[in-house]
Amino acid sequence: MTGVDLAEWDVADPAPAWLEAPDLVLHAAAWTDVDGAETDPGGAEKANVAGTRNVAALGAPLVYYSSDYVFSGTKREPYLESDPTGPASVYGRSKLEGERAAGEVSWIVRSSWLFGATGHNFLRTMLRLGAERDEVAVVDDQRGCPTYVGHLAEATHGIVELPFGIYHVAAGGECTWKEFTEAIFEEAGLTCRVRAITTAELGRPAPRPAYSVLRSEKPETPRLPHWREGLRACLDEIERLGQ
Repeated sequence: MTGVDLAEWDVADPAPAWLEAPDLVLHAAAWTDVDGAETDPGGAEKANVAGTRNVAALGAPLVYYSSDYVFSGTKREPYLESDPTGPASVYGRSKLEGERAAGEVSWIVRSSWLFGATGHNFLRTMLRLGAERDEVAVVDDQRGCPTYVGHLAEATHGIVELPFGIYHVAAGGECTWKEFTEAIFEEAGLTCRVRAITTAELGRPAPRPAYSVLRSEKPETPRLPHWREGLRACLDEIERLGQ
């Protein structure tokens, strides 16, 4: 297995000559700054669309990790693979175009609200703020399924045994960002209070889906554990890593 990071290959450019043709590609590189995409749509498109074309040009079967943002969020029941897309943000449109750029020899894996033990993500931000502050304000009018990247990685093993196509792979259960934050603090033993605010009060540039729970209508799709199990597994990983 070969891991390639941004320093070795910016996927917005063609693949470097030294990179040998792989048997399988897990394409996780992406522009993920949702608000930044609103002010730099060209940058988001270059990374998420042109970048995916460059990865697909390697000619190997491709796992493309996509997003709940390809949907409008106006539905009030879980989104299935057959539901029509309708992204409301530049980021969402770029991820949807990236799905198309991945080509027919690909598995499109849509997931949501990803968090992990390393890197920049919501869980790690809340752990830091919860240790620093007496209170945090968190949105309580968006619902989704927080998904631990460790569980998503495990599920990918099963996905690549299936026919090419679109698969919704997200944690079981659902919650709001406020409820997720309260669970983070409870599991981590933090006493920080959580104050509910609305998306409008948060005032971010990019529109967010109000409801983006993903479920698969395909019985062969791997099912992930409940998001609280993912939360506990991630906190255990953070402790092991000394993060």
